[in-house]
Amino acid sequence: MTAQLISGKPVAEAVFNDLRPRINRLREAGRSVGLGTILVGSDGASAGYIRMKIDKAEELGMTAPHIHLDDAATQSEVLDAIAALNTDDEVTGVLIQHPTPPQIDFEAAMLTLDPDKDVDGLHPVNMGRLALGMPGPVPCTPAGIEALLAYHGIEIAGREVCILGRGTTLGRPLALLLSQKRPTANAAVTVVHTGVPDWPRYTQRAEIVIAAAGVPGILQPEHVRPGAVVVGGGVRYEGRKLLPDVDESVAEVAGAITPRIGGVGPTTIAMLFRNCVEAAERRAARG
Repeated sequence: MTAQLISGKPVAEAVFNDLRPRINRLREAGRSVGLGTILVGSDGASAGYIRMKIDKAEELGMTAPHIHLDDAATQSEVLDAIAALNTDDEVTGVLIQHPTPPQIDFEAAMLTLDPDKDVDGLHPVNMGRLALGMPGPVPCTPAGIEALLAYHGIEIAGREVCILGRGTTLGRPLALLLSQKRPTANAAVTVVHTGVPDWPRYTQRAEIVIAAAGVPGILQPEHVRPGAVVVGGGVRYEGRKLLPDVDESVAEVAGAITPRIGGVGPTTIAMLFRNCVEAAERRAARG
């Protein structure tokens, strides 16, 4: 069996095509849509990531104010930068690039961010909103995975989904998201992790397996039911080399699988911008 590749690139383009007229309508109504970014330090990969976000924001017709602090920046300076973007009416979403230098308490800084401007969807208030099914920014990678499956016509409702990994950025919020009552969710979700000695017992029976452990090559062909849908969400980097959770040989067993490059990544980026635009729309609705 050779698995169907379920790419994230067309999904991301569909999201951006949907966002462009929504941004234009907001601007025509005199409403701003802006992504504010904060970079602390001089890490080249982080700087490249931020540059890509700024370029995309400008291409979509959004404003993109950026604050760059040097490697010696203090916690107080970071908090001041967040406060400036919190109160900037041109900004509807804020991204604080992670990782930060060791002297910065990233979690403490995140707590000072306006939850309504949290484009990553990881502020505790937004995680609570997700758990309760309330409107608000949704964690980007989980939202991207739901969009990816929906775009490719992969039925989720009523099916057994196994998530391998329980992290706060992916596994845990994804379980909340896919178990909600929606046409593109409403699944029977099981969450397992590497602390479960017989975790393959759960992945082997699932119709959809989502690897989110951050352990390179942890998911092998023998861990997957023939014909299952496999989504590789977890990765680890060695230098600049990306090491996915899903071994490439799993494609010989799976019915559909995300590619090693261009799978979940593009959809994660698209969801970040969707969060930013939806925040602007919610603010406009409040008047």
